[in-house]
Amino acid sequence: MKELSKDKISQEVFDLYDDYAHNRIDRRQFMERLKTYAVGGLTVASLSSFLMPDYKRIQVQQNDARLVTEYMTFPSPKGGGSIKGLLSYPKKAKGKLPGIVVVHENRGLNPHTEDVARRFALEGFISLAPDALTPLGGYPGNDDEGRTMQAKRDRNEILEDFIAAFESLTKHKKCTGKVGVVGFCFGGWVSNMMAARVPDLKAAVPYYGGQAPVDLVPNIKAPLQLHYAALDTRVNEGWPAYEAALKEHQKTYEVYFYEGANHGFLNDTTPRYDKAATELAWGRTVEFFRKNLK
Repeated sequence: MKELSKDKISQEVFDLYDDYAHNRIDRRQFMERLKTYAVGGLTVASLSSFLMPDYKRIQVQQNDARLVTEYMTFPSPKGGGSIKGLLSYPKKAKGKLPGIVVVHENRGLNPHTEDVARRFALEGFISLAPDALTPLGGYPGNDDEGRTMQAKRDRNEILEDFIAAFESLTKHKKCTGKVGVVGFCFGGWVSNMMAARVPDLKAAVPYYGGQAPVDLVPNIKAPLQLHYAALDTRVNEGWPAYEAALKEHQKTYEVYFYEGANHGFLNDTTPRYDKAATELAWGRTVEFFRKNLK
C-alpha cells in the first residue's frame, strides 16, 4: 500500500469510493468495480486498503494532557433513552467557554470525528460530539458497520438528537451558552438543518453537506460559513438554489470552494485528505466561531 499515492489514482476511483461511502453501491459492487482500476501492478486489495480510513493518523489523542475529555449523555427526543457524546475542553481554561456541537458523517462517532472535536477544544472551545448510533449500541468500531447501522435510523430523528445536544451544551456549567455547530458530509446537512431549526444557534459551519430545503431558509438566523470541495459534484449541485434563497432572504453567509479537493477533504485518515484545503478551511472555521461565539 505504501507505494500508492493519491496523485497516481484516477478521479474515478475516488468517485467510486464516494458512491460506496454513501451507500449508493454495496461492498460487493465496490470491490467488483475496483477491478477496472487494478492495473499496472495494482491489486483490488491494495486499492481498497489505500482508500479506507487509517485511524492511526489521529492528531489529538483521547488522553491528551492539555484537555479534559469525557463521555456524557443527554436525553434523546426520538431515539429513546439517551445519546452518548464526547465532551472536550481545555484543562487550563478559566471561566466558561463558547461551545461547538460537532456532527459526524454517516457512520457514527468514529475516531476521526472524536479527534476533530478535541482539536476544537484545543482552540479554546468546549465541544460536544454526539454519537447518533447510541440507540443501536454506539459506533461499532469500523465504518462499514457504522454506515449500515446509521442507515437504520431516520435522519430526521437523528437531527432531533443533535438539536438536543445543542440544548444540553448551552446549559453545561462550563459553557457560556453561546453555541455553534460544525458538521461533515451527513453532518453538514445536519448543520444546515440546525441553522433553519434552532433560533438560538449562533453559528453554523457545514462542510460538504446537503443543503436545507429552500422553504426553510427564511427561518435561518445564525450566520453560515459553508465549505465545498470543487470535485464534489453530487453535493455541489444543490448550492445554486440554496444560495439564491439565502440572497433572497438576506441571510448572512460566506462560502468557499476548494479547487482540486474531493468530498471529505478534511478527513486526514483517508487519501481524500487535502492538506492545503484543510489548513485554509480550518483557519477560516476557527476564526468564524471566535467571531460569532464571543
